[in-house]
Amino acid sequence: MISSKQPELHVIFGTGPLGRWTAHELLAMGHQVRMINRSGQAKAIPIGAQIQKGDAYDALKNIEMTQGASAIYLCAQPEYHQWEGNFPRLQAAILQAAITNRAKLIAAENLYMYGNTHGEIIHEVLPHNAKTKKGQIRQTMTQSLFAAHQAGQARVAAVRGSDFFGPNDRIYGDNIFAPALAGKSINAIGSLDQPHTFTYTVDFGKTLAVAGTNDAALGQVWHVPSNPAITQRNFINLIAEEIQKPIKTILATPLMVRALGLFNPGLREMNEMMYQFTQPFVLDSNKMTQAFGLRATPLQQIQETITWVLANTGKTATT
Repeated sequence: MISSKQPELHVIFGTGPLGRWTAHELLAMGHQVRMINRSGQAKAIPIGAQIQKGDAYDALKNIEMTQGASAIYLCAQPEYHQWEGNFPRLQAAILQAAITNRAKLIAAENLYMYGNTHGEIIHEVLPHNAKTKKGQIRQTMTQSLFAAHQAGQARVAAVRGSDFFGPNDRIYGDNIFAPALAGKSINAIGSLDQPHTFTYTVDFGKTLAVAGTNDAALGQVWHVPSNPAITQRNFINLIAEEIQKPIKTILATPLMVRALGLFNPGLREMNEMMYQFTQPFVLDSNKMTQAFGLRATPLQQIQETITWVLANTGKTATT
């Protein structure tokens, strides 16, 4: 017997790497996916996804665009140097749509709200202790989401990952993978030899989709299943082994980042977050694995990222 049940509508704000891989996973589950960004255009979004132009700061428009949605995913954010003021306003406008339309809201978050843990392993119940400007913004934003959940206004879950890389990610793609493939020096920051958790974009998308399609995930924080922490040096060596050529590295110390930040707004904002790269920064993600069976993609599959970079940067590996 053929089911007449209509596919659920899932609406994703943002068409960056997290939004795209969330859409990919939701489509594979058989859901209807609508993606929203400022232009209404995006190259190579997953086949089957709709794309719509929208101003995510406009709560009334958000309500209109998410009518009938089972779940809404917050995978958009302002430019790094424009977080203050703008990011909380963006989230509030999307949260209002979730409240009005009685849709679940799944927020993609980073780890800034935990603050500097001085090497302590980061797990979901670690107290928030942010001292940096961006950490306090993140802390306030996640508190607002869960306050709405606890008040019965919205059904919320938060999915958090560490620094991510992978297909569709331009930051690591443009600054690490592309220069390495072109035989140029790459820039690392902080220390090459401190353990650091790296999260794969595909796994981030899978985790967001799992949280948005399982009511048991609501009201909780979930860390993206990520591989055991490795050093930046080891991460670079993985790339070097895959492309079969040595990679030259330039290390930017905290002092250098501070100086360069005088001329670059993005680097200026990065300066306060340098603790992530000058001491152990290790994520525990066992909770999602134990609850839903989701596991990290092995780092050895780094070829997937290299293939994407080669196809999307116009750069080819030198011999």
